[in-house]
Amino acid sequence: MTAAVGGADHPTGPRVVLVGPMGAGKTTVASVLAETWGVPARDTDRDVEEAEGRSVSDIFVESGEAHFRALEAAAVATALSEHDGVLALGGGAVLDPVTRERLTGHRVVFLRVGLADAVKRVGLGASRPLLVGGVRSRIKALLDERTPVYESVATLVVDTDGRSPQEIADEIREALP
Repeated sequence: MTAAVGGADHPTGPRVVLVGPMGAGKTTVASVLAETWGVPARDTDRDVEEAEGRSVSDIFVESGEAHFRALEAAAVATALSEHDGVLALGGGAVLDPVTRERLTGHRVVFLRVGLADAVKRVGLGASRPLLVGGVRSRIKALLDERTPVYESVATLVVDTDGRSPQEIADEIREALP
């Protein structure tokens, strides 16, 4: 079966872009979906880590959030222009207005996760630089702040609470063949 590549208005580019907060399952669902479609999966946080030779946490601590966000925006721009599979963006990538503009016309899926499931999936957040302090209260604040932004760029919203990555991927595949 031949599948169209790219988003609705993009003849090239990712087949689908996954957005959402930490704990939504973007990277895991991207892998499952990519395997189902027979296309590659890509994660922009991993792209940044590979380019910098250090973890996202180390970049935050050593160079600051602003530096990380600049690297992230560049990684997203590159991936949107050259990747033709399933693309998972870092949780904060959509905060950049230029990134949001670049997502226009792409098939963007917001993986929505509730507070309880996000906290369970993230755990104590030791490797999550934005979770320094109270994990539950930080995740709640991030969800409250970012959910409207995720919704604004999404062409499809998929609830992830209590669902397996396969169930989530199946819903996306059925909605966006």
